[in-house]
Amino acid sequence: MIGSRSLLLAAATAAALTASGSGLAAAQTTIKFAHVDPADWTSSKKGAASEIFKNLVESESGGRIKVELYPAGQLGGEKELVAQAQSGAIQMTMVSGVYGSFCKEASILDTPYLFASAPVAWKVLDGPFGRKLAEHCLKKTALRTLAYGETGFRDFTNNKHEIRSPADVKGLKLRVQEIPLYVEMVKGLGGIPTPVAWPETPGALKTGVVDGQENPVSVILGNKFYEFQKYLTLDQHVYGTDFVLVNEAFFQGLSDEDKAMLKRDAIIAGNVGRSIQQFNSAAGVAELQKHGMVVYKPTSAELEAFRKAAQPPVLAYLKSQVEPGWLDDLEAAVADAEASLAN
Repeated sequence: MIGSRSLLLAAATAAALTASGSGLAAAQTTIKFAHVDPADWTSSKKGAASEIFKNLVESESGGRIKVELYPAGQLGGEKELVAQAQSGAIQMTMVSGVYGSFCKEASILDTPYLFASAPVAWKVLDGPFGRKLAEHCLKKTALRTLAYGETGFRDFTNNKHEIRSPADVKGLKLRVQEIPLYVEMVKGLGGIPTPVAWPETPGALKTGVVDGQENPVSVILGNKFYEFQKYLTLDQHVYGTDFVLVNEAFFQGLSDEDKAMLKRDAIIAGNVGRSIQQFNSAAGVAELQKHGMVVYKPTSAELEAFRKAAQPPVLAYLKSQVEPGWLDDLEAAVADAEASLAN
């Protein structure tokens, strides 16, 4: 009898330990978070955002949730990362303009000369319009936008002459992303848009295949474009948005507490990325001047001339891609943000 009881107790103990071990294993969660920027948080907005996100989540979860970072395009370009996040191969990614290829409504944020300043963009993205866009894109992509970060304002460089008006763009061969919106923008300004894949861009600039390009100051500095580009015009024609995305099926499998934690920490991460981008852009202008670049900041009147030339063809293209109501809502959100900041 005693032997039987001992055996039963031993079996029960073993079963309990096995169940406990299984429960512990099930409680461990890994988030694979990939992006294309460098890992160094001091020079990379996505690097900074993902690093702070990792540290916050792992600390607040007591180690229950582990965040594995895959920076610098280790898992592919941005299109590949969005597709991997959709399939569940990775759980999170942080991408910019390419997201418009998956949710066309997101591309309207790239309307040229839309945002007068970064604070205007932040108010729009963090307010009702940004939430509406996130919910819409969630339905189309099965990816939840946890927060918005910042790629930064894009500016023109070239190796021919200063750009002070649309007339100065006429005839310039400008490298653009392989996105129709950017092609239409440069056409509107009178330039010759030349889509070139990003890895081939430095070579195209060095050999004169193109006369210039457009990118945020931090990208221009980080890639040493000053070595083969003489002129920089700070026209800030497009504000680049970063989208912090999570696979919706994975997200819904979390507890309510962990969902709230991820949302909260992603917002902090997005704001950290914005801060790093703002710092690097501000400091970058002086650095580019030290390297010999001629920097020009257009006046308000000159920027209005750029806007009048570039916006109409882009808006016409966007209206063929999305419901015009989206553009109306965005315009209203921008006006509200500007009015709020003016008070």
